[in-house]
Amino acid sequence: MEALRDRLKLMVKTFRRECHRVLQSERTTIHGADGMLMVLQLAIAEVNKKHGGEFKVALSDVLMAWKHLLLDKLHLPPPSFARLENYDLILEAYESFLKRSNTVDLVDIFSMYKQLRLVDSDPEEPVSPTQLFEFLSGNMEIPELPDSSIPSTPSSRVRPCSSQVKTAVRRIFCSYLNLLINSKNDMALALTLDVPSRALGRQAFTDLKHAAHDNNTSLFLAVTSFVRAIQLGGKGYAPAESDPLRKHVKGLSDFVQFLDNLEEILGEIPDPSVCGARLVAAIRAVLVKGRSSGEAVYAAAEETTKELKERICQLHQIQKQTANGSGTGISPARPKAYAVNHATAYGGRDTVKVLMALLDEEAVTPPCPNKADLLSEDQPVLSGAEGTSILMMFRSPEVSTGCSPEPLRNRVQSRLDLLKPKARDRVIRSQFACTYKDEELPLNRVLDFPSSSQVPTCVHPAPKRKTTTAEDDECSSDVEDATTAQPTSECPNKEQSEVQRGAALHQRSGNAQNRGVGPGNRKKTGIQMQSKGNKRKQLDADQHGGSENEPPQKKQPTRASVKLPGKNISKAPSKKKLIAGQGKLTSFFRV
Repeated sequence: MEALRDRLKLMVKTFRRECHRVLQSERTTIHGADGMLMVLQLAIAEVNKKHGGEFKVALSDVLMAWKHLLLDKLHLPPPSFARLENYDLILEAYESFLKRSNTVDLVDIFSMYKQLRLVDSDPEEPVSPTQLFEFLSGNMEIPELPDSSIPSTPSSRVRPCSSQVKTAVRRIFCSYLNLLINSKNDMALALTLDVPSRALGRQAFTDLKHAAHDNNTSLFLAVTSFVRAIQLGGKGYAPAESDPLRKHVKGLSDFVQFLDNLEEILGEIPDPSVCGARLVAAIRAVLVKGRSSGEAVYAAAEETTKELKERICQLHQIQKQTANGSGTGISPARPKAYAVNHATAYGGRDTVKVLMALLDEEAVTPPCPNKADLLSEDQPVLSGAEGTSILMMFRSPEVSTGCSPEPLRNRVQSRLDLLKPKARDRVIRSQFACTYKDEELPLNRVLDFPSSSQVPTCVHPAPKRKTTTAEDDECSSDVEDATTAQPTSECPNKEQSEVQRGAALHQRSGNAQNRGVGPGNRKKTGIQMQSKGNKRKQLDADQHGGSENEPPQKKQPTRASVKLPGKNISKAPSKKKLIAGQGKLTSFFRV
């Protein structure tokens, strides 16, 4: 196995030396066997979602497509079992993800080696296609899949062992270093966005993914663009308040600030050994912050930091011993002719070469023996929450459709909260309280003082008396008087209005007993009302002889008596007549 790894390293070194001939970017990173498998899983899930399904994939489909992909790209005979239904679309999505992330896989490097190798110095074929296939597949049979009909319970899940935690922690270290070299690597950003915990869960990653897709950029560029616009944009260029990323400003700012600190270390320290040690120590500091020394993550971070520091120093010594000073033959970030500051362009170039050599060695490590542990959602817990797999990160959170309502107890409680009256704070009113808008009176206050439009429906009015009142006699006498100067049509109208408006107040009115009384009592009542009411208003009503709500009419000279041929009728003075609305006023003041 070690001999095979050495030949793979030779193949990768040749690719690094001559990659500028076939690639546009010299900072292209390499996906190993585990990275290829995770990218393939995302490609299958994406194809399934486009064809009307969900963003998920079965483990058996991933392993089946994995064998087809390796045999197809290595030009080996296909397996006996049939391909997946949408294999061509899956292959297209896989290649698109690699191109978008500025990455390549080991099979692509094997395909380009014949074109890039030097005829005199490099061997013709360091690794055969069959050997590469056995290396990438792990030389393992497809594991027996568990029965999917039996759901797994949290109690049956086995806690991750120390080797799994160490592998996950080492993957986080390499992902941070990968972002320093290749900022377009979406896989590296997905692994490091919320590790350590920055309150950037699936919803934040989904919003970030949508923003990157809308702007046709990488995830890292979408993050940095948003944070820079917040920090430096001002009012005119800052993102809108409705931007979904506004909810995750703090976590995204912390992530960008940490990467800025790593970039600052990379550009300021010229010695690759010292710079690499500082970078690894900074990553280790954020991973173990707030953890005790007895935790598995703390121990794995300490061990990984020690191993990476030693390997960076060894790679630096190897490059120094080379005659041309560049053992790997790579020259990343060459300064352009129009570069203003060549020192800035050259800053960190030696460290970048060492880090790229370190990541290339990580790419040729043997694959994970258990594919189910790599692709399942029960990955080792690093950020304080379960479900840290790549498939879970790229899957958008499920939107509630109402098919599964919340428990009955919660629904009843929410309904009671809505029906519960809200407590209102008492407001201290000032001397200008008359200018405030009063609230509606309670129902009991409204029913105590009804108006003409508020007739109580629960109380039946008393039957109307059939006795002829003095007022009715007076109206009849006015009808007989045909030559009076005032029109006599007022009396029926007045009687009708009194019946309509006084029906509701019939029980309370004090005039109900006074209507059958003679003129003396009526006179006494009129005198009492005159003393209580407005004298000016009573005088005008007496002079008009009509309702107080009617417009004033032309004044007519009062006559004490009217002489008719053969009759001499004396008319009662107008001041003795009941004014319009007197019954209501009397009832009002009595209450």
